[in-house]
Amino acid sequence: MLTVDFSRFPLAPGDRVLDLGCGAGRHAFECYRRGAQVVALDQNGDEIREVAKWFAAMKEAGEAPAGASATAMEGDALALPFPDDSFDVVIISEVMEHIPDDKGVLAEMVRVLRPGGRIAVTVPRYGPEKICWALSDAYHEVEGGHIRIYRGDELLGKMREAGLEPYGTHHAHGLHSPYWWLKCAFGVDNDKALPVQAYHKLLVWDIMKKPLATRLAERALNPVIGKSFVVYATKPHLPEAPAADEASAAAEAPEPAARPAARARKTATSSAKTSAKSSAGAAK
Repeated sequence: MLTVDFSRFPLAPGDRVLDLGCGAGRHAFECYRRGAQVVALDQNGDEIREVAKWFAAMKEAGEAPAGASATAMEGDALALPFPDDSFDVVIISEVMEHIPDDKGVLAEMVRVLRPGGRIAVTVPRYGPEKICWALSDAYHEVEGGHIRIYRGDELLGKMREAGLEPYGTHHAHGLHSPYWWLKCAFGVDNDKALPVQAYHKLLVWDIMKKPLATRLAERALNPVIGKSFVVYATKPHLPEAPAADEASAAAEAPEPAARPAARARKTATSSAKTSAKSSAGAAK
């Protein structure tokens, strides 16, 4: 189940991709299938080991094209172990709502993203998330749980402050909001409640079969109750400094005010030469 829409967020074979806070690896796997050079990073060692196993299985099954690569590694989102401008693409999906220093995470992502590179950020949408918080304290008051709910304009503002230029937004997973409302109403850890079980079966069927009916239903529901808010942005290129020869030529050029005086001196010299020639002719 992908939250990033790759039709709006194009990925080219050979792109260097960082899936930050990759979790179970869903976006990293898709990027690998598309021929990217993927690094999946998360602080959870158990999940990273599982992602590494899936990368190996995908390679053995021939699911990734030639030239693609995939690495899974543990790491800290606030101190990424990469040089500046290391990646063409950065994805961070359903992570920033967990991290107290979200501005620090944005700064690190911008640092490792090359100028002209693209970034996709997804977070829980304000309205559906607010309902979850109202229905259950256990939904968010857990270690490592959600510590904030973003409004769309708040997230866009923080991304702009970090130096990014957003170019598109949308909502995703409209079918999933009611499932989480049911979970919160019957108990986040209560998977035996019949309404929760029934809705979960519907979601699994939708993910596996992708029937037209649920695809159309989700498309209609996304703008209204989409569970996730997705933002796409670019890191702008830095202004180019003037070339050395252009700067030298500019330095040697005469000041505009001096040019009329130079032309006047040239005209006076020409007139004097003409007068002298005329006088010499008359003397002969």
